[in-house]
Amino acid sequence: MSDVLLEVSALRTGYGDLTVVRDVSLTVRSGEITVLLGRNGAGKTTTLRAITGLNRVTGGSVSYLGAPLADAPHKRVARGISYVQEGKKVFRELTIEQNLILGGFSRRLGKRGLASSVDEIYQLFPILGSKRALPAASMSGGQQQMLAIGQALMAKPKLLILDEPSQGLAPVIVKEVMERVHELKATGIGILLVEQAVQESVAIADEVAVIEMGRTTLAGAAADVSLEDLQRAYFGAVA
Repeated sequence: MSDVLLEVSALRTGYGDLTVVRDVSLTVRSGEITVLLGRNGAGKTTTLRAITGLNRVTGGSVSYLGAPLADAPHKRVARGISYVQEGKKVFRELTIEQNLILGGFSRRLGKRGLASSVDEIYQLFPILGSKRALPAASMSGGQQQMLAIGQALMAKPKLLILDEPSQGLAPVIVKEVMERVHELKATGIGILLVEQAVQESVAIADEVAVIEMGRTTLAGAAADVSLEDLQRAYFGAVA
């Protein structure tokens, strides 16, 4: 059994007095991908915001490496948690290489260390290396998504959290992004992936969790989850 990185149990969170997530549980292990699925408005992004410290946890628990997670967001990055928010949030006016260098800032590396880390990202995403001197704004949506992931990887995370990396991408690009995410498992990091591309994400997942109206309706090994299970969970028929 792989080491447990993240354990979310009966999570309750929201925005001010508004509770959005009422009872969400999931687990992420080193070298594995956990996919969090659910319809729009189910509470997926709110769950991620609580895990990364952007939303206050009002009930349940979030544990990282066996200890309660209560640090400020920037300290969670330093502890090995990287979060790629939806919408390909990169510095569009900066070059690809400058974006990557900024991603490694928290590690306080020298020029040689940064260059080595940037080269590792170029090996994972060759298209970024071929366009390293161009501004991020010049790239396609899929390439910007790869840059956003590469920027997060520059921090050398133990846990990588991805919020809908396939959003707005053509099917062929979605396939490529998913392939790259799947390849990251070989590095030993754990990945929490929120997605709307159900079939593509489940195909690369080790664990699957579905939430509906802020509650977990299905959780288990991806190999044991059928299409019928997912359909029932999406419509709240699974207790």
